[in-house]
Amino acid sequence: MSAQAIKTFSGNAILFDLDGVLVSSTAGVTRQWRRWAEENRVDPEKLLSIAHGRRTIEVVRLMAPSLDAEAEVMKLEKREAEDTADMIVIPGAKNLVTSLPPESWGVVTSGTRYLATSRLRHAGLPQPAALITAEDVSTGKPDPEPYLKGAERLGVNPERCIVFEDAPAGIESAHHAGILAIALTTTYSQAKLAQANAIVKNLSAIEIEITEGEKALRLQVKDLCTQ
Repeated sequence: MSAQAIKTFSGNAILFDLDGVLVSSTAGVTRQWRRWAEENRVDPEKLLSIAHGRRTIEVVRLMAPSLDAEAEVMKLEKREAEDTADMIVIPGAKNLVTSLPPESWGVVTSGTRYLATSRLRHAGLPQPAALITAEDVSTGKPDPEPYLKGAERLGVNPERCIVFEDAPAGIESAHHAGILAIALTTTYSQAKLAQANAIVKNLSAIEIEITEGEKALRLQVKDLCTQ
C-alpha cells in the first residue's frame, strides 16, 4: 500500500460503524464467539466467517436455529461488554468525532444498545446524537435499513451522508441506502473492501473542514490504500 492523491468528499452528516471503526474489540469478540461456539457445538470458523458486521441475533439464528435467539444475544453481548481487556480506540477516532458538530454525526452498529453504549463509555467517546442499534431495525446490514434510519434520525438526506465502515456487509448496506462509504482496513483486507469509495488504514487519515453557514462538512481523505 502507498500514499496516493487526496480525495475530497462533502456532505452534511457522517455515520460511523462502531467496532472496527471507532473502537476495536476484535480479540474480545472472537474470544466470546469461540466460547459460545464450544458451548453449543457450533463450528467456530464458520461462525466467525459470517459474524462480523452482522446482528448477533441473525448469526445465532443461522448457526443454532434451535436455540432461543433473544436469550443467547443477551448472554453473548453481556460477555462482550465485560471483555474489554484488549479494546482500543481506533487512531484518529476521538479527534474526529469531537471536532464534529454534535448534531452532524451518528453511530450505526449491528450490536445492541447496551453493548454500543458500554463500548463508547469505556473508550471515552461521546454518545452520538443518533445511535442506531440492533433493536432499532428489522433487518440488519447488508440491508440498507440501518443506514437509512441513521440518516433519518439525523434529519439528513441519505445522499448527503458519508459512512465509515470496516466490513463488506456494511459497505453494501451504505451503498444500497445511496450513501458513499469510506472503508478502514482494521478488520478486512483492502481486497475485500474494494467496493468502498475510498480505503484508509484508520481515521487519522481524515481531515475535516466545517462550513458553519451551510452546516456542510468537507472531508479530505489522505493516505489512501490501493490494491
